[in-house]
Amino acid sequence: MSTLYVGTSGWAYPTWKPAFYPEKLAQKKFLNFYASKLNAVEVNYTFRQLVKETTVHNWLADTPEHFRFTIKAHQVLTHIKRLKNAEEFLKLFLGKLEGLERAGRLAPILFQLPPNFRADQTVLAEFLKTLPRSVRAAFEFRHDSWLTDATWDTLRERNIALCVAETEERNTPDVVTADYAYYRYRKPTYTPEERSTMVDRMHEHLAAGRDVFAYFKHEETPEGVLYAQDVLANAGDH
Repeated sequence: MSTLYVGTSGWAYPTWKPAFYPEKLAQKKFLNFYASKLNAVEVNYTFRQLVKETTVHNWLADTPEHFRFTIKAHQVLTHIKRLKNAEEFLKLFLGKLEGLERAGRLAPILFQLPPNFRADQTVLAEFLKTLPRSVRAAFEFRHDSWLTDATWDTLRERNIALCVAETEERNTPDVVTADYAYYRYRKPTYTPEERSTMVDRMHEHLAAGRDVFAYFKHEETPEGVLYAQDVLANAGDH
């Protein structure tokens, strides 16, 4: 049974009061409240630091069993090593996520490549060989040279999702490369019509048996989290 997971890229924003969080809610209760309204989150701070075991334990305690965590891959993998000779650090990084994986709560890991990282199918294919088959992942390519059939083929070979990222500057083609789909919605505003189109596309994936992970922009304003709530509610109505 395929499942739709919708959330934002982070949750610790006091500026989401009172539109989303109740005015008097303590920050340490934010995640628990967030998880009562949405069923997934994309954690971005793991780009700069490795997550602690106690943190994972707290996340699991604060959220219900159906809730999923996407973890953004550490910059050592994507920006410093640029996917080369990264096996040792990858093991360290994944080791920190074992608690989430054991609990069945780990969503695809997001690998966001730097904008100046040009396409190299050999480097990508070799890196994907070091990624355990049990781990789902999504790749966000930010140099146009990657947006080709060769890349889709490399991803399909290992059942890895293309991160379909939508920003004011760029739109990734909506290409299916895995038995799950991954979206990042980054524009500041989305009209009801645009959100309805998203929901229709999500239903196509779900009907084809693909889980969908979709994350809205998380900045200081609450629009993203309200869009996420709206899309999850509307998608569930069909």
